[in-house]
Amino acid sequence: MSFFAKQTIVAQPGFNRWLVPPAALSVHLCIGQAYAFSVFNEPLSRAVGIGAATPEDWKLTTLGWIFSLAIVFLGLSAAVGGKWLEKVGPRLTMFVAACCFGGGFWVAALGVQLHEIGLLYLGYGVLGGIGLGLGYVSPVSTLIKWFPDRRGMATGMAIMGFGGGAMIGAPLAVWLMTHFKSATSVGVAETFMTMGSVYFLSMTIGALAIRIPPPDWRPPGWTPPAVRHKMITDKHVHIDQALKTPQFYLLWLVLCLNVTAGIGVLGQASVMIQEMFKGRVDAAAAAGFVGLLSLFNMVGRFFWSSASDYLGRKQTYFVFFAIGALLYGTVPTSGGAGNLPLFVVLYALIMSMYGGGFATIPAYLADIFGTMYVGGIHGRLLTAWSTAGVLGPVLVNYLREYQIGQGVAKGDAYNVTMYIMAGILVLGFIANLAIRPVHEKHHMKHDEFDELDGVYPADDH
Repeated sequence: MSFFAKQTIVAQPGFNRWLVPPAALSVHLCIGQAYAFSVFNEPLSRAVGIGAATPEDWKLTTLGWIFSLAIVFLGLSAAVGGKWLEKVGPRLTMFVAACCFGGGFWVAALGVQLHEIGLLYLGYGVLGGIGLGLGYVSPVSTLIKWFPDRRGMATGMAIMGFGGGAMIGAPLAVWLMTHFKSATSVGVAETFMTMGSVYFLSMTIGALAIRIPPPDWRPPGWTPPAVRHKMITDKHVHIDQALKTPQFYLLWLVLCLNVTAGIGVLGQASVMIQEMFKGRVDAAAAAGFVGLLSLFNMVGRFFWSSASDYLGRKQTYFVFFAIGALLYGTVPTSGGAGNLPLFVVLYALIMSMYGGGFATIPAYLADIFGTMYVGGIHGRLLTAWSTAGVLGPVLVNYLREYQIGQGVAKGDAYNVTMYIMAGILVLGFIANLAIRPVHEKHHMKHDEFDELDGVYPADDH
């Protein structure tokens, strides 16, 4: 196991730090495929009947649990595995993620072949979800340590890959299913095997390429500013101690509320634009709208996280919540006026800030808690994503059904939802406003570092 040991991957003098982001991207571009899992649902619903669904085939409601399980186990594995990541380092964690994510596809392929839904739940839902969680957090703390001068930009590069993974994964899956389709197969099992192998290889290459900086490393020519921003600490908070601070729970709320407002609407984007602009937007145009939102989701991750290096993390979230609430409040007006271009622009901006929230939060955590345990703390904070992944769609779907049940036209059934989403962002604004620097009683002392490695990171002290 010495090959995977944390000490083995300490970079040698002269190592180019710009080799680390591609290693992170090789993981995030793979696990981002999760956003495109819906392309498998329709073929899986006729895995027995092939040409058309039969009574023995799985229903879409049954298949929907695969993605839900994956997101739940993403949050759980990130929360539980984050502390282990800080102990063993990113190489072993990324390799385990590759085994779980790639292996999850292979187990799911067996489930399709045997027509056992439990194997799909176990494969893609549980194993794949664990791979998602470990793969998501494993490069983050490493990037922050390599780029203390541009934390937001560094994490944005990797997390942008997660947002863009679906743009590669969706067409790849469709092409493979078409290639493998036959009179006796819808091509899903073969596609799972192929994609699992490709993703395992890509993620393993990333694990082999990753390096961590020496404890006393700094970018050439860079020194920490003499006068630091009060919201950026030069101390460190232990991962377990972070849970005892109000800042952790406020940041949990900040992420949860930002994601809740975006994820529910993202899941209903195609139906929503067709119902609000009935007769003007068909299914093909709605698919283009969804693709545009995905693009803004991806680009927003890099743009906003990079901007946060100059604006500050707290101020960037102020923008997300204040402008986001205004945008949501304007959506019903644009829909009622039949202003389709304005509607598209509003949602493109909303999705850019939704993605930006994911990419900015790791740097926000590093500013508040220091860099030593940021990967593990980030993992625990991602339970906010799992919560929002349930809360957002439930709010949008059930409010829509209630409105329609009350006799509201389908095109107007989203208006109340949009105002509620605006209210959710106002709550996020208040939570962000309450965030202050961590009290010094929570900071690690020098004797605690002696008990660990005898190392106090020089870039922060």
